[in-house]
Amino acid sequence: MTYDPAAHAAAGPGGVTPPGPSPFSAPYDSDRRPGQEDLAAVPLPVELTEAARTLFGDRLDLATEYAELLATDGVLRGLIGPREAPRIWDRHMLNCAALAELIPAGCSVVDVGSGAGLPGIVLAIARPDLSVVLVEPLARRTAFLTETVAALGLDESVTVLRGRAEEFASGGPDGEMLPAEIVTARAVAPLDRLAGWCLPLVAVGGRLLAMKGASAADEVAEYGQAVARLGGGSPVVRQCGVGLVEPATTVVEIVRERALGGSGSRAARTSRRVAARSDSDRRGGGRTQRR
Repeated sequence: MTYDPAAHAAAGPGGVTPPGPSPFSAPYDSDRRPGQEDLAAVPLPVELTEAARTLFGDRLDLATEYAELLATDGVLRGLIGPREAPRIWDRHMLNCAALAELIPAGCSVVDVGSGAGLPGIVLAIARPDLSVVLVEPLARRTAFLTETVAALGLDESVTVLRGRAEEFASGGPDGEMLPAEIVTARAVAPLDRLAGWCLPLVAVGGRLLAMKGASAADEVAEYGQAVARLGGGSPVVRQCGVGLVEPATTVVEIVRERALGGSGSRAARTSRRVAARSDSDRRGGGRTQRR
């Protein structure tokens, strides 16, 4: 069952990093670069207000708080480029929120290479029914993510894990992460490498949603066979937010059709759950949304 918002009015190589929850660090208020002392939040442009209300519903105020953090601390800490700050809403917030239309209600989501929380935190704001895990290898980024999750009051639905995607392919050393029904990634790597990192985190029957740009169709044509060897189905290019976001958000969707190297009990249990949900959705059922 596709979630109805109206009802709610680069992972990979990055050095060896220890997995597990990131430690909280103190708010960043030092080492500011010259000329950045007067950074201010970028308000929601009037022309984007209707789209923002549609995508975020009654959580638009929370989305605004996050946008402010991105445009200020996010820039100061090098997670968002200074030139991106004026485009926080159209290029980042709304672009990521549009992805939610592809995610069924109540899903588990893993966001690989989360960086500043795009799209993971945006999805957690727009979709309080989701359970989101943010996977990021760099300490300075996981510190920002941990602080942001706490500041926005998202602790119950969002978990931050420090490490590379491949370190969590079997659940992580402490077994803290099950295969997910949805894995997301944004501007992380070419599709073949991205699928290699992300598909092992997807339960069989679940989907990888890779946010891409103009190269999406070319990457699908070039790397389709590589994706198949990794256990994925034929990649499909989707357009999200049509009529709301300009340009529409381009997503490559890949269903994980089979596990490689045998099927462990963890993957099998999660895969059966995903299959059961898919059958229920086709019959018009669905899980009660968590709030």
